[in-house]
Amino acid sequence: MIPTRSFAQKKNLLLAFDAFGTLFAPKGHVTDHYAAFARHHGIDVPSKNANPSIKDAFRAAYKHEFKTHPNYGKAVNMGAEQWWANVIKGTLSHYLKPKQSIPHALVNDLLTHFSTSDGYTMPPDVMPFFKMLRAKKRKPEQVPEWMWDNTIVGVITNSDDRVPSILESLGLTVGPRRVGTSAERKICSSMDDDISFVVLSYDVGYQKPDKRIFDAAIEMGKETLADGPEGLDIQDFEKLYVGDSIDEDYHAAQAAGWNACLLERSEPSTWNAAEYDVHHRDDPNDQQPKKVDVIRTITSLVNWSPSEPKP
Repeated sequence: MIPTRSFAQKKNLLLAFDAFGTLFAPKGHVTDHYAAFARHHGIDVPSKNANPSIKDAFRAAYKHEFKTHPNYGKAVNMGAEQWWANVIKGTLSHYLKPKQSIPHALVNDLLTHFSTSDGYTMPPDVMPFFKMLRAKKRKPEQVPEWMWDNTIVGVITNSDDRVPSILESLGLTVGPRRVGTSAERKICSSMDDDISFVVLSYDVGYQKPDKRIFDAAIEMGKETLADGPEGLDIQDFEKLYVGDSIDEDYHAAQAAGWNACLLERSEPSTWNAAEYDVHHRDDPNDQQPKKVDVIRTITSLVNWSPSEPKP
């Protein structure tokens, strides 16, 4: 079904995605990678009956670092690399023998591993969606199912600065525009990139669900348009955010003035025509009867259109 504009709807779309869990996900459990690399570097992580289990150790180390140094230690200029190094050491320190230490090479290998497609996979609905957008830019008349005249795609994420390299290693083109100094922000990006900009919580200084990270994305959209076709203004664009967390993504985006879709991805083996519809279900966190817009695949966005404003 090709959606139609039933009211005076804007013809362009500023579309932003969450990153982790939405555009990419780890290959298996993160701790399986930790254990394999640790064993390679001579640390004996038991495959069974470990106390604590490596999953519990990782969970505790992550929670400790998140509480001690929120937003990757932005307040103390720590940075994501040192932040994750602390998580790695906190996880694997339980399995050290007397006088054994965690090798720097182990930490570096894991950081590198989780910076590329070696550590991550792209869900099967993501690339077909971006290929459809590429085709729309080349020959708009051949992709009538995507009703938007112009689409700017960005990423808004609480993940760290490895996100662009991960996305590129998975086959997407990512523009260089980031929130930062004025010189950095003048680097040209293009609406022809699969992703024109990436907004990182570390750069902004605030994490989702804070409204300011979504406001930063609007500014990135404005700057992208400044380098794009003449005559377009960000006010001519609907704003849509897509993510897999009902609080940090769906509700946060709506509170910031964006439209939102909650991604509850189903297994590819169950996909059928109905899976490509936009579903509506009750919000379990809301005391008032309210429906949540849910999609099972990113390609379902071809069937999304903003709700008609109420008088």
